[in-house]
Amino acid sequence: MPKARKMLSDWKAPYMQSLMKLIETQSKETLSYWAIEYAQQVILPLWCKYYPHDQRPQNALKAAREWLSGEIKLPQAKPVILECHAAAREAEGNPVAQASARAIGQSASTIHSARHCIGLAFYGAVAVAYEQLGKDAPWIQIEQCAAQECGRMEAALRDVAVKDEHNPAKINWKC
Repeated sequence: MPKARKMLSDWKAPYMQSLMKLIETQSKETLSYWAIEYAQQVILPLWCKYYPHDQRPQNALKAAREWLSGEIKLPQAKPVILECHAAAREAEGNPVAQASARAIGQSASTIHSARHCIGLAFYGAVAVAYEQLGKDAPWIQIEQCAAQECGRMEAALRDVAVKDEHNPAKINWKC
């Protein structure tokens, strides 16, 4: 049985390119709100299904929200977000939970760098696909399901996108 892939990896896939183009039109704040909200509503329940008592992903989202509202500074949020990444490493063997924690950690990390919001798609879409299809489903099916989830993510970003944003994030995708 092949090992489950941890994330999507095709930067050039049409669904990924479409999402990236929209991301490039928005400010870091808009991208942060979008990624955090989507992770909270769609991805966090996947984590909680498998690790209901581990609050590290919830804490990361909370810290990111507190940073956005000005309640805390980045040095206070960063260690809380890094704990979410630790939760992902510890969930090895559970591809749904691991991808969920990674997606949440990347979403929360958007407060630091707008580029991190793409982690919501690369990890979160895989988490959803593994949850719906199972970790043993053929990769082509996982990727098709993940592509549909990326479409829902893009629609959610379109719903909150600022038309003619005057301060779009400057993103170097390094891909």
